[in-house]
Amino acid sequence: MTTEHDKKRPVTAEDLYDLQLAANPSISPNGETVAYSVQRVDKKTEKKYSNLWLTQTDGGEPLQFTHGDQSDTGPVWSHDSERIAFRSDRTGDDQSQIFVVPVHGGEARPVTEMKGDFGRMEWSRDGNRIAFEFREKSKEEIEREADDQKKELGIVHRRFTRIWYKADGEGFIPSERWHIWTLEVKSGKTTQLTFGETHNENNPMWSADGSEIVFESNRSNDPDQTPHAIGFYAIPIDGGELREIPVPAGEKYGHSVSPDGKWLSYVGRDGAGDWWRNDHLWVVPFDGSDDPKCLTEDEDVCVGDMSIGDSGEGGLSAPAWSHDSKTLYYQISMHGNTHLVKLDIESRHRTEVAGGEGVILSFTVDTNTNRAACLFSGRRDPGQIISIDLSDFKRTQLTDLNAFLRDKVEMGEIEEVWFQGPDDNDLQGWILKPPGFDSTKTYPSILEIHGGPLAQYGNLLMHEFHYLSAQGYVVYFTNPRGGLGYGESHSKAIDNNWGTVDYDDVIAWNDYVQNLPYIDTDRMGVTGGSYGGYMTNWIIGHTDRFKAAVTQRSVSNLVDFYGTTDGNWIWEEVFGGKAPWDDLETYWRQSPIRYFGNVKTPTLVIHSEQDLRCSITQSEQVFVALKRQGVDSEFVMFPGESHGLSRAGRTDRRIVRLNAISEWFDRYLK
Repeated sequence: MTTEHDKKRPVTAEDLYDLQLAANPSISPNGETVAYSVQRVDKKTEKKYSNLWLTQTDGGEPLQFTHGDQSDTGPVWSHDSERIAFRSDRTGDDQSQIFVVPVHGGEARPVTEMKGDFGRMEWSRDGNRIAFEFREKSKEEIEREADDQKKELGIVHRRFTRIWYKADGEGFIPSERWHIWTLEVKSGKTTQLTFGETHNENNPMWSADGSEIVFESNRSNDPDQTPHAIGFYAIPIDGGELREIPVPAGEKYGHSVSPDGKWLSYVGRDGAGDWWRNDHLWVVPFDGSDDPKCLTEDEDVCVGDMSIGDSGEGGLSAPAWSHDSKTLYYQISMHGNTHLVKLDIESRHRTEVAGGEGVILSFTVDTNTNRAACLFSGRRDPGQIISIDLSDFKRTQLTDLNAFLRDKVEMGEIEEVWFQGPDDNDLQGWILKPPGFDSTKTYPSILEIHGGPLAQYGNLLMHEFHYLSAQGYVVYFTNPRGGLGYGESHSKAIDNNWGTVDYDDVIAWNDYVQNLPYIDTDRMGVTGGSYGGYMTNWIIGHTDRFKAAVTQRSVSNLVDFYGTTDGNWIWEEVFGGKAPWDDLETYWRQSPIRYFGNVKTPTLVIHSEQDLRCSITQSEQVFVALKRQGVDSEFVMFPGESHGLSRAGRTDRRIVRLNAISEWFDRYLK
């Protein structure tokens, strides 16, 4: 007899070609419709395309709204719910423009003809203008693109005067800055409101009365040397003098203006340094008449989405105001989940809107705060659009993307575990068993360690884990001290102390798992990327308990790491507040390469050649050290890829990476 189990197949690396990933959900102001983008991969060309879709918030069949092989992203509704503005590169020449399309029929038309990069945009309430952020291309680049000979020869040289000159996934940062512009939708006329070669202006938002545009900017004389000096400024819609809304220095994200015009909310921290602290929710009077207030100071909870997956787009959505300006909706990260909650401004009472096991990757709320729309990911699903009735928090799933994962693919069982750490600290972990798991057998296993370190594993899809599980491995992962989601004492524990209690927690988790009756203790492997790569390097320099390791996009030498990362000098804050030349021992003490005289574990090294977060030199040192020690090792490099290869790289390269990992572990663990 054929069973349901027999009809399904295991997860494959090639499933990455078939995943359709939703992003950018935007609910219409009248609460009736959600616009979102869906990304797909063209296997023949390896290109990724996105189109816009619409779905009704009370259910029904989703409608593909734009078509074609292009990238249509970032839908934004006009306030009358009649038009959508979005970014698209459909005009060709690798240049996106802003397009506007009527919702109830009509063609999308370009409303800009500009050379450069577009960022956040927002409609004015009367629907006549759009405020947007834009970074122009340099005159030299425009001239080079227009001249076939110069274009073929390429860039002759680069010259930098600022210390912050590169960003992973972006490359070398142009000398031009982000500025605030407005667009008259009917005529297409654009007006630049802010200028200058020193300061970026980002995230424009209209004031409640439509007379000003508020944005965030670091206005210090040298923003690169004082990156925490971010403030808020308002400018008249036709240009003029900036008005500062006074706030203390500190990281800031996701501001929004209350409908009554009295408040500006934002997420961030008070002061520089203390990288391990939670982000909190703040409000400041929009007229600047009083000091900001932290609304979540009594809660040891991180505001925002700190959950790590490899199959969907997440992050911080700006907190959303209720129509009466008395309530704020926002995300919090806690114990492997990201919840949507609401907070009463006056009483500071918090209520969970959407929680449980899973991650709210992003959300949006309608004007009357009757409904919210969210992108929600679970353990076996990269993300669906859901709507939430804000009166009773009832959920309605609006999409059924990637149904093949449910109908045709068998995934292993995931068990959540709370266990005691080495210092009587509570730790959370997960154990993913292979499909068709048999408790009477023993299995090889792989310990996965997350990056960050300010992040958390949790209840969202990790295709990589399920792929390795499908190869017959028990895959287990935890959130050791150093990450967010478990309170500040948990994240602070490794402040200037990498490779200490974080290592202890990971080893305690390994101790727990290896005592399970179905684990073959002679066939245990370890892997991780970024900070997880750092921990993998640290582990193989301190223990031989693992029979094989795969270190990915790792950090190995903190002395060499300084100044070569796009994090630049800011890592001083993590390692005692001093540069290496002032405290070399601190950096060297916490460098895994220092302990490589002890390494015996066969190790595969994986790195992207264009990784500007963790320079490939970090892995080059690891590989050479392994070879000099006579340790069996190989080095796999990926050209043209950045630090985010495992999540957003070219699909064929992601597949090669997965196959390389499984082949290495198969060699030593099977």
